[in-house]
Parts: sequence; structure tokens; C-alpha cells
Amino acid sequence: MPKSDNKLFRSQLRTKTKFTVGETEPTIDDQLTRLEEDIRRLKIEFDVFFNGASKRPPYDTKGRVETMIKRLGDDRTLSYAQRYRYGALASRYNAFRDLWRRIMQGREEGRDPMVAARAQAKQQAVEGFKKTSFVCDDAHKDVELVKNLYSALMEAKKVCGEPIEDFSFPRFHRLIASQADGLKERLGCEKVSFSIDVEGGHVSFKARGERD
Repeated sequence: MPKSDNKLFRSQLRTKTKFTVGETEPTIDDQLTRLEEDIRRLKIEFDVFFNGASKRPPYDTKGRVETMIKRLGDDRTLSYAQRYRYGALASRYNAFRDLWRRIMQGREEGRDPMVAARAQAKQQAVEGFKKTSFVCDDAHKDVELVKNLYSALMEAKKVCGEPIEDFSFPRFHRLIASQADGLKERLGCEKVSFSIDVEGGHVSFKARGERD
């Protein structure tokens, strides 16, 4: 076999076996989890750079994150929950990117806008948060809907800088189901509407009964 043909064969073989030798192609949820981790890692790397512990910005990591965001954004197979999670991650990255751009610009102009830029980024994120509402028939069984509600609440807390540790989804699910049952019994309604918003820089979480 000619050398050039042999090289082409090896290249095709590597392509065909990319996800078949010892590993499988990552699922959409796996890719979203990886994206969230990479955004967190990129933020740390930029913090290290701005604090003077690194000589150059982490543009390689930034490029990988943006490539993944574009690839997932073009994927038409995402479910509603996956699309919602993707949108939240993309919004978080865009807020970080704007913050980094302002800090870099300020440094080039001889200013140190770190504190002001962070405050401005938070204010913009708070102002840009859109109220989200969910109507639930049965909080015990509507697990997917409660997951979307949980994701929206976590995103609102992150925007406001409120702690999210020790607030797992199972615990949240139990609280929501209990609250929904209590409202239905007290008001005699069939459904419960939950809304999440940001008011005065703090998370607003409300529930009310819905009658058909």
C-alpha cells in the first residue's frame, strides 16, 4: 500500500473508532455538565490572571468554551429542559465575558475597574433576569417541571449572589410538593403556579393556587 494511502487509512480508522474504543460519545447532559465545569474553570483562570499570578489570559480555554457553546447552540436535538439549561449557561458565560472585556479595557486605559466592573456586571445580570412561571398539576409526579423550576431558582440565586450550597434537588422537590399539597388543600384548587423573579437584588419565589 502506498505511504499516502496508508496515512489516509490510519486517519479514517481513528475517526471511526473515536468513541468505540474504551469510551462512548458523551450525551447532551454530559456535554452541558462539561460546559458548566469549563465555564467555572475559565472564571478561575481569569481570576488568576487578573490577580497577577499568570502572565497571559486563558484564551485557549476561552476558545474551547465558545466552541462548545456554539456547537450545543446549533444542536436541534436538545429537549426543553436541556435548552433551558443551555440558555442559563450561555447567559452566565456572556456576563463573565463582558466583565473580562471591561477589565481588560480598563487595564489598557490605565485603570483598575475590577470592583466597579463586578458590581456593574451583577447589576446588569439582575436587571436582565426575566420572571419565570410554572403551573404544576402534581408536584410529586411532574418531576421534569420541578427540575425546570429548580434550575430557574438556582440561576436567580447565582445572579443575586445568594448561596446555593446544601440546597439539593431532592430537598427542593420535597419542599415544593409539600407546599403545593398545602395550597391545594387550603384553597381547594387543582393546580399551583410558582413564579421566580429578582426584586431589589434578591430572589422572589412565590406560589399561588390556580383554579380551572
